[in-house]
Amino acid sequence: MTTDYSPRLFERDNDIRTIGEGLLACTLPRADWTHEAHLGACLWLLSERLDIDVDAQIGTIIRRFNESVGGVNDDTQGYHDSITRAYVAGVRLFLSETEETELAARVNAMLRSDVGRRDWPLRFYSRDLLFSVTARRRFVDPDLAPLPA
Repeated sequence: MTTDYSPRLFERDNDIRTIGEGLLACTLPRADWTHEAHLGACLWLLSERLDIDVDAQIGTIIRRFNESVGGVNDDTQGYHDSITRAYVAGVRLFLSETEETELAARVNAMLRSDVGRRDWPLRFYSRDLLFSVTARRRFVDPDLAPLPA
């Protein structure tokens, strides 16, 4: 099941770097932490911040940011491990297939692709499993199809 989706695109490479750096420094305004910002920051981390082990650190990075802007990471809100890790797999897949070299062009192409869709993880997970407390708290394997390797 898919829905219509028109992503907010980025004009400049620096706009994405500012989001990523703000995420890491916990200085990004909460209102700027959009779906597009999540994916842009993930692509930036995977492609330009090779000093960060995204798989090992992404949960800590996002949880810390959420708390810094007054958010809560609990059973119903804040960091969602399975959704995040599904998107990390999707961003990696996208990076392996893209020929774009400029950061904004790569992020915008990804946001326009299937990987950029808000419902993309539902290609792999049933709604019940994906939105369960267990899937929010820790990564659970998809029940419909394997995530891209």
